[in-house]
Amino acid sequence: MAGHLEKELEKLKKRILLLSALVEESLHKALRAVSQRDTKLARGVVDGDSAIDEMEVEVEEECLKVLALHQPVAVDLRFIISVLKINRDLERIGDFAVSMADKAARLASYEHRNQVFDFSTMGEKVLSMLSRSIDSMVKADAQLAMDVCAADDEVDRMKRGAYVEVKTRMREHPEEVDYLLDLLSISRHLERIADHATNIAEDVIYSVNGEIVRHRLDEFAP
Repeated sequence: MAGHLEKELEKLKKRILLLSALVEESLHKALRAVSQRDTKLARGVVDGDSAIDEMEVEVEEECLKVLALHQPVAVDLRFIISVLKINRDLERIGDFAVSMADKAARLASYEHRNQVFDFSTMGEKVLSMLSRSIDSMVKADAQLAMDVCAADDEVDRMKRGAYVEVKTRMREHPEEVDYLLDLLSISRHLERIADHATNIAEDVIYSVNGEIVRHRLDEFAP
């Protein structure tokens, strides 16, 4: 029975990694669509979201099946609980990537508008957080997960910086308010993705150490 459970857990791990790869690719394409104002790339992100949704449901069903059939305990139980929560965070990140892609398509309709805020640095930081949070799960590396948690404050600062720059531009160019609100939405989406990457890292820490850290993130601040 123990050997069979181990095989089921390994299969579950492969499924969540496949989902994470789809989500990472979706976010990467959404960021490119924003920077290049590429409507074709943006449509590809939107069209690919159904595959993410379907896989999220499959992972959840697989988790529930393993819980029902094997009644795991200790570290195995923590792993399955963590996968259930990570699964949901990944799906939400996919949704935010779609929202960013929608905004990228809208940005393409605004001709000759300055970018106002460069999203490349913020986007790279968020993508790195997501990648490292998944890597921490693969390696069962609680320290790497803690590093991801510590990185969230920097993304928050970048989002506040975007807000200040966009607000200043609104005062100077009120005729651009729709365009500027779309830029503000993108920064908000990136900040929320960073929050979900942090959630994933917190769940990895719980899976590895049995420790709930979500109300103690100040301990990981650099």
